[in-house]
Amino acid sequence: MSSLWVFGYGSLMWRPGFAYDRAAPALLKGAHRALCVYSIFHRGTVDQPGLVLGLDRGGACRGVAFQAAAGTEAETLAYLREREQVTSVYVEAHRDVKLLDGSGEAVRALTFLVDRNHEQYAGELSLEEQFSIVADGRGESGLNAEYVLNTVGHLEEAGVHDPLLGELAARLGRDPDLGVKC
Repeated sequence: MSSLWVFGYGSLMWRPGFAYDRAAPALLKGAHRALCVYSIFHRGTVDQPGLVLGLDRGGACRGVAFQAAAGTEAETLAYLREREQVTSVYVEAHRDVKLLDGSGEAVRALTFLVDRNHEQYAGELSLEEQFSIVADGRGESGLNAEYVLNTVGHLEEAGVHDPLLGELAARLGRDPDLGVKC
């Protein structure tokens, strides 16, 4: 298998979970980061879904491109499918991403785009709707609010400011009933 690049836009940015030879800030055009996937496993349940990020069509997204360690491509792909495709809500696609490390290099990277035809696609929700869902979400991987707060914290550390996620995180962080830390 040839070199495998993976584009991370959410938790993959700081917790890729696979060995890699190279990581660089990167820009993907044609899709944007959105809290648009009902989570029925990691951050919610079938009876009370949470919300997680997806790459939805249009716009652009800053994230991190990882080059899987040489010789681990098949293993990395299997791991990512197990992690990201629990309910097959994403479409695997290879897209051009520009590395923002000063090299000017563009690479073809595996991305996980949200499937707008999947029953878990939430579409564009108001801040009120997002807050209500996230505040009550809890799944196999923990509280949905922790996922959002952690995501925003790591994005900010990486110099990526997402105003919509930031506003949601600020509201979640102010809610004393949630018992989560900003």
